[in-house]
Amino acid sequence: MPVYLTPGVYVEEVPGTPPIAGVGTSTAAFIGEVDTAAPFDMPLKPQVPGQPPERYTTAALNTAVLVTNFDQFKNNFGTFQTGNQVLAHAVFGFFLNGGTRCYVIRVADIDNAGEVTNALLQLAKIDEIAIVAAPGARTADVQTAIIDSCADLKDRFAVLDGQVTTTIDVPSIQGTVGDNNYAAMYFPQIQVADQTLVPEPPKPIEEWKTAAGARIFLPPSAHMAGIYARVDETRGVHKAPANEGVRGALALEYLVTNNEQGELNRNGINVIRGFDGNIKVWGARTLGGDGNGEFKYINVRRLMNFIRESLDEGTQFVVFEPNNPALWQKIVRAVTAFLTNVWRDGGLFGLTPEQAFFVKCDETTNPPEVRELGQVVTEIGVAIVKPAEFVIFRISQVTLAA
Repeated sequence: MPVYLTPGVYVEEVPGTPPIAGVGTSTAAFIGEVDTAAPFDMPLKPQVPGQPPERYTTAALNTAVLVTNFDQFKNNFGTFQTGNQVLAHAVFGFFLNGGTRCYVIRVADIDNAGEVTNALLQLAKIDEIAIVAAPGARTADVQTAIIDSCADLKDRFAVLDGQVTTTIDVPSIQGTVGDNNYAAMYFPQIQVADQTLVPEPPKPIEEWKTAAGARIFLPPSAHMAGIYARVDETRGVHKAPANEGVRGALALEYLVTNNEQGELNRNGINVIRGFDGNIKVWGARTLGGDGNGEFKYINVRRLMNFIRESLDEGTQFVVFEPNNPALWQKIVRAVTAFLTNVWRDGGLFGLTPEQAFFVKCDETTNPPEVRELGQVVTEIGVAIVKPAEFVIFRISQVTLAA
């Protein structure tokens, strides 16, 4: 404590309550296969005159690589060559649809649950990841492993591909993977321009080109992850990632009708549909739909993930502080300021902050027996905005007086 000897006014700086910053929600992780056999080792790097061409190398198996643009992906995983069609087109679609940051990890077999589980353990070490997908992985064991990882960590969300089928019912599309509100599933596959290089011997590999007008059907999960990122940036994580155009999609493998979508939507299978030539995401539910209760919507689950993770990272200053009313007031101030910002951004329902949330940390939540255990307990309630999924206009005919 400072000592004051001379009469006068003294102005001092004192530490305030640290603000809680919102965590990122749009960093994705992709698990996929890359065939390292020829023609992968393409001499794509600019050649130094008089020197042999320098070839790109492949990232090691089970090693997560940060990728912030498609050129970085090519540097570590190659381009649209045979053996890399799905992963390359998927990551390209992620960036095309608004994604800006992702981790890519290579496995030898995308349908091997053990290999995918090992990849998920590596991804679990990267705190910023908020979306996880394995484009083209449709076995129940693999999809379940991805869902379980997200549900256990509680800070990320799984985006899954539905089964390839023309039988439009829930079991045929969902397969045997179970329902879970930490995951969303999309159907059908989308058609994109096939950018796979076509061999043209005796030309050198770097001069090979794509076939004119070629198209390929692609699992939609990475494109959907890009849309998640795009909506997070332009509207916020509280906005459902639906009624959004799928950039790069030229057609759909199956055209789902209104009648067919009804049962799929109720069970949380999100359909991609074409409307007057525009291909849009036309579903916003977690896998299981109505069965997931208050977490049947993707944006509700992801917003809760965002709030939980932000509070976790933003209140570390509380640990080992004296557990007294002064600390309780600091907690209330910090959490209230954070949730007020969430409300102002449109994520919480209510005309005032008091209607949108409450924060309680006092002697009632922290009686002596709780304090004796070294605990400080804060109760928080939030009213999350739900999407307007069914827009209804009631029209009647009236006769107006002249």
